[in-house]
Amino acid sequence: MIEKTISEIEARISTAESVSLTHKQELLQLLGTLKTEVAALSQTHSEQADSIAGFAKISTHEATRAEPNPQLREISAQGLRSSVDGFEQSHPQLVQIVNSISNTLANLGI
Repeated sequence: MIEKTISEIEARISTAESVSLTHKQELLQLLGTLKTEVAALSQTHSEQADSIAGFAKISTHEATRAEPNPQLREISAQGLRSSVDGFEQSHPQLVQIVNSISNTLANLGI
């Protein structure tokens, strides 16, 4: 499920007309790292890993909409950031990647 969700996110980013090539490349690179980190997390915390992937998908959807809604974008980004609460000690790379993705999506300028 997680790989499918991240593949869907990658496809959404790749085809998003509202995202510059530079941001697409940055996000796709971050998603590659997220995929690795979430796969490792899913071995011990599968529900949390699913939540992280799901919030990443929703956040990407909101950030790449043709008609953006800033309130929904912020709510989805907050959900993504909240999905990694409690993993700062055990999975610091995961928290860092999620924060980078959140910041990049928030800074798309849409």
